[in-house]
Amino acid sequence: MSGLRLSVRTKLTALYGGLFLVTGIILLLINYLLVSTTLPATHQFASAAVAARLPTGPADTVVTQTGPAVELVSTSLDEYRDSTLANLLLQSGIALVIAAGLAVLLGWLTASRVLRPVHEVTSAARRLGAENLDRRINLDGPSDELKELADTFDRMLDRLAGSFDSQRRFVANASHELRTPLAVQRTLIEVALADPEVTPQVRRLGQHLLHTNERSERMIEGLLTLARSDRGLPSRVPVQLGEVAANVVRALGPLAEEHEVTVTIDTAERTVAGDPVLLERLVTNLVENAVRYNRPGGAVHLRIGRNPALTVQNTGPVIRADAIPALFEPFRRLDHDRTSGASGAGLGLSIVRSVAQAHDGSVYAQPAESGGLVVGVWLPESR
Repeated sequence: MSGLRLSVRTKLTALYGGLFLVTGIILLLINYLLVSTTLPATHQFASAAVAARLPTGPADTVVTQTGPAVELVSTSLDEYRDSTLANLLLQSGIALVIAAGLAVLLGWLTASRVLRPVHEVTSAARRLGAENLDRRINLDGPSDELKELADTFDRMLDRLAGSFDSQRRFVANASHELRTPLAVQRTLIEVALADPEVTPQVRRLGQHLLHTNERSERMIEGLLTLARSDRGLPSRVPVQLGEVAANVVRALGPLAEEHEVTVTIDTAERTVAGDPVLLERLVTNLVENAVRYNRPGGAVHLRIGRNPALTVQNTGPVIRADAIPALFEPFRRLDHDRTSGASGAGLGLSIVRSVAQAHDGSVYAQPAESGGLVVGVWLPESR
């Protein structure tokens, strides 16, 4: 019974019906007591009635002649009194049951009407996303507690919309302010390294700076992609997920050869409504992670299906199940081995989860039996 969960509407209906039923029972008992005390005592009524019908005579004669008649009339009146009270209880009980049923029905309708503003607030909260913060409840009606709740919710949405607008402007400005200096630095380092008179020490330093600069660019690109997907999708177009996966596998072919990893793909017809750039980033991050965190001679397998829409499995090291949730957090890696490579920024799976949620989907991961990780992405069908 601890798992039974009743709605507020059901609780209010039960409260209305229960109060009416208790009140009806009390009224029924009061009515029964009043009627039972109002009916006259049968032996007194019978004695008076029979004595009024007999002729006058000696007292002994009256008692002898009226005894059987009084008993007969008294018995009849007892039966009448019991029958009247029984009918009263029966008819009142039937009326009470019918009235209780009507009370429950009216209580259900009344509770529904009273809770309608609450349902509107709940429905609006479920429909809200970063891309549609312009929706408001705008509840009409008297200035009561429910209207105050709806107005408070609308004011909270106004504050959230302002915060998201500030975030959009920040992302747009950061895209320019962060990328441009890094691009300039990379160009200057490449120009300096192109000088044939550069000493080996300076060349090693330049290569290290280029590698650090490249990693910073990838981190900034990942953060901007994460911020973009967290804002939601302003528009959606049909995207063939199989074509995106095939293009990503071809683009990451050199990386797979470098790590001596074989990548295979099992494609199928699967259309997703969303942003093609973000979906390509989702597939790229999954395949790139599966290649980088693998063993030499290992394999990566992609499968496009109905749901999960995309599954990526590799043959990397054994992973504990309790350590998987941390992989979806920004700047979190599994262990020191995954941190040793300077190319990663710890944003790959975080971006995957954010992009999937922006497309009304979800991501799950579980350890493979022979080592490695299996990541599945659920995405809604294109309509």
